[in-house]
Amino acid sequence: MRLFTLAATALAFWSAGTATAQTPWAPTERITYIVGVAPGGTVDLYARGIKNTLEQLKLTHNQVIVVENRVGAGGALALQQLKSNAGNAHDLGTFHTGAIAGAVTGLIKADPRDFTPVAMMVEETSLVAVRADSSLKSGADLVAALKADPSQIRIAVAPALGQNTHMAIAKPLKVAGVAIDKLTIAPFRSSGESVTALIGGHVDVVSATAPVILPQVVAGKLRVLASAAAEPGTGALAGIKTWREQGVAADYISYNGVMLPPGVNAEQIRYWEEALRRVSQDKNWQIMVEQSGNKPIFRGYVESHRYLMSEWQSATTLATSLGLKGVR
Repeated sequence: MRLFTLAATALAFWSAGTATAQTPWAPTERITYIVGVAPGGTVDLYARGIKNTLEQLKLTHNQVIVVENRVGAGGALALQQLKSNAGNAHDLGTFHTGAIAGAVTGLIKADPRDFTPVAMMVEETSLVAVRADSSLKSGADLVAALKADPSQIRIAVAPALGQNTHMAIAKPLKVAGVAIDKLTIAPFRSSGESVTALIGGHVDVVSATAPVILPQVVAGKLRVLASAAAEPGTGALAGIKTWREQGVAADYISYNGVMLPPGVNAEQIRYWEEALRRVSQDKNWQIMVEQSGNKPIFRGYVESHRYLMSEWQSATTLATSLGLKGVR
């Protein structure tokens, strides 16, 4: 039934075409960008980057955007706030693979399928890193140590168990033969906090996206063991070996973008899709994403809907194979 509803929504969007109102919708009041994690991680980084670019390109119809970090329940509080404003296209939220994975496992008590994904803006690369003085030198070293004792190494993820940074390390470790149900996993509110905990010696390994790890690699504080990308990286990721290059046939790619509350109409979707398309074409935005170690992309409303449903099925299969509880 949900698949039918989403398909009907997408059809209605495209059918709107020339039949839309003669005066297109545009923001008429303050815009709130609701972010479900604490400042410091990539979700917050890109939300603020999108906000700044929308304003710099004057794409908000003279309205200001206020970023509100609504932290708690693995991102569910942010989704609940967004849902409470159904039909109000003055509220933006983050569309992220992690929310799909968290909802599938029951760790986020909200369903991303209830919302309106407008655009995917960033293809993210997840990395596994240790302190620069760690005895672990590669992904193979990590696998060997965890096979010997799965619980001996403390692994930090964010913002909750069962979300994308957890999946990004659990998947290759499972493929490599590690008993992932016995791992010691420590969740933090954001990847910024998990990386700080690693540097401080409170955990031994972190799984996080590239933007929060690479600056600490450059500073000489961290070393990357493996990338969950499907292919070898370029630019800031050049020279970092993927799991596949280290003999583990697994990868995990996540996406970051923008969604709206339920109940918005085709004109509202169209307005934000076009605005975000222009953000994706901005050179400064592209440079910021690339320098962070990720890839700027643009996939609009229809493609985002298709990805949401496809990823829901993929995440369900992965979570089941990983033995995570609460799979819907």
